[in-house]
Amino acid sequence: MSRQRELARHLATLRREARQQSGLDEGLVPPDADTAYRIAEMVEEELGWEVVGWKIAGMKPELQRQLRTTSPIYGRVFAPLIQSSPASVEHARQCSPIPEVEYQARLGVDLPPRARPYSAEEVDEAVASLHPGIELAECRFVHDAAFPPMPAILADGAGSGSIALGEAIADWRSRDIANQEVVLNCNGALRRRGTAADAIDHPLVPLTWLANELSRTGIGLKAGQTISTGTLTGMLRPKAGETYVADFGPLGTVSATYD
Repeated sequence: MSRQRELARHLATLRREARQQSGLDEGLVPPDADTAYRIAEMVEEELGWEVVGWKIAGMKPELQRQLRTTSPIYGRVFAPLIQSSPASVEHARQCSPIPEVEYQARLGVDLPPRARPYSAEEVDEAVASLHPGIELAECRFVHDAAFPPMPAILADGAGSGSIALGEAIADWRSRDIANQEVVLNCNGALRRRGTAADAIDHPLVPLTWLANELSRTGIGLKAGQTISTGTLTGMLRPKAGETYVADFGPLGTVSATYD
């Protein structure tokens, strides 16, 4: 069995069993991002779970530095890990959980692989709805001194976990999505504020990037998939019993509880 397949099977087992580990044998760490993404596809094969969406992270240099990468990253979201708000997960079964407030774009048509890059206008037309959301990110590796290099994290799905999905935003194309302030409260106390303009420019920017990355690698996006477009409020470490409420003002609210 190749080292790539060995890592894929191991990561799939960790996901199935909702557990994590400290570090990773150097011989199993993928040598580069392209290899890591191939292993992530193998993880999908090993799990046999439906891919119902994607997550994006690290669109801007500040977050890239925090994530130890020089480019945006992406990962698969598996069924049945998209829940309607109010959502809840069992804290004890979450692996290094991080709640991230994000816009969620649901596609109405396929964006299949092709030679010509997709324009932002084409991607815009493919979006059936835009939602407020919270990504409940996870990682199969403990955040300790042995934390492995970024290619291992990419192979693990770039920290993908569950999604708490709010109601669709009415007439979102006519709203000032980029500049709408989002407020994140935890158990009623203010924790963070942010805007798409500061964090990702606009949800269509990361979405267009992902459409072209998945086109380049022969995967593509499919109608019905939901894409988590990147955190607007940074990364936090939740505790058991905490409820996070993201208030998008007139665009809606979404909540997630770590039971």
